[in-house]
Amino acid sequence: MQVVETKLQKLKGLWAAGEYRKALKLAASWPRLGEHKDAIQGGWSAWSTPNIYREMGFEPEAMYMAGLAAVAERYGLEPARGNLYA
Repeated sequence: MQVVETKLQKLKGLWAAGEYRKALKLAASWPRLGEHKDAIQGGWSAWSTPNIYREMGFEPEAMYMAGLAAVAERYGLEPARGNLYA
């Protein structure tokens, strides 16, 4: 019997493996992020199109880091460490 991995299990697996960028991308695609929605979706958007955010006067690296922190807080994960851009 094949075990089906839920999206949350996939997110947690990516996070545990240090694949923070992929975990952020996955979380940003979810509709119900509660109070963390802006930080998570903004973090992914800033990572995807940093030049646009720089032109608007934002710091995309800071937005990305805020997105990672929001994912960790939302899903009860350890803070991201090591290569945060993996």
